[in-house]
Amino acid sequence: MSGRPAASERAAPTGVRRWWRRPGPLCAFPVSLFLLAGFAGPLVIVLAYSFMPPRTFSLRQAPTLENFASVISDSYYLSFFWSLFLATTAVLILFLVCYPIAYGMAKLFGRWANLVTALVALPLLISENIRLFGWVLVLLKNGILDGTLQQLFGVSVSGLLYTVPAIVLGLVYVYLPFMLFPLVIGISMVPESLKEAAADLGASRFEIFREVELPLSMPGIMIGGILSFILALGSLAESKILGGQTVIMIADDIESAFTFAQNWPKGSVLSVLLIALSGLIVVMLFRNIDLDRIIGRR
Repeated sequence: MSGRPAASERAAPTGVRRWWRRPGPLCAFPVSLFLLAGFAGPLVIVLAYSFMPPRTFSLRQAPTLENFASVISDSYYLSFFWSLFLATTAVLILFLVCYPIAYGMAKLFGRWANLVTALVALPLLISENIRLFGWVLVLLKNGILDGTLQQLFGVSVSGLLYTVPAIVLGLVYVYLPFMLFPLVIGISMVPESLKEAAADLGASRFEIFREVELPLSMPGIMIGGILSFILALGSLAESKILGGQTVIMIADDIESAFTFAQNWPKGSVLSVLLIALSGLIVVMLFRNIDLDRIIGRR
């Protein structure tokens, strides 16, 4: 025997014949299996429960669209609206607050940039709920802020807690690092030579910022905005701790459906709609981001 491969094997391309022997698919198989079982599996179950009759704990019932109809009839769309509004407001404020800080970290602070980075990242080591309850102590009636202003100026600001601005404050405070660090990366990607060339051509400082720095740092802005928006859209603690019952965000309705109401299909349909909304927004925004350029492939 010559040991040559069979005619059928010689006819098949090498890539098709031996794809399973390549190191890439073999190394990726455990991770793919883990993601399939731990990520895609629960999502499929949640999607299946969204078509079950209300207050059903089994997948053996006949599918129905009753839960989807209840989103309108029970006014759950208001929770979606408030979540979108508060998340969008928080992202806009985060951009205005973080861009000057990110510019300084990337261009001006020099050796102090690492210190600023550590100070910004330090609160992430503390529980989010603990930090938010700290703001409760600041904003409540006769609390730190109200008591200080009364003692110094005789002015009371006792109505700050359990309001919409308090929720926005919590969102901005908690998700600031998720906007700041992508902005630093985006601003760092702007070549100094382009700014110098624009200045040599007579562009003013504002024109350089508008025509060179801002467009070229847009990938960092978009990634920071997407991260902050998606996290704020599904936030729960900020509205419950700082907002009380002033505004009910969609994450609060989902938690209530799965726990207090014991209505898994209702919680599932709200979760499915939130995931679909988040995914649609991410897909639309990522169309304008060149990930290959960001990670250095080109």
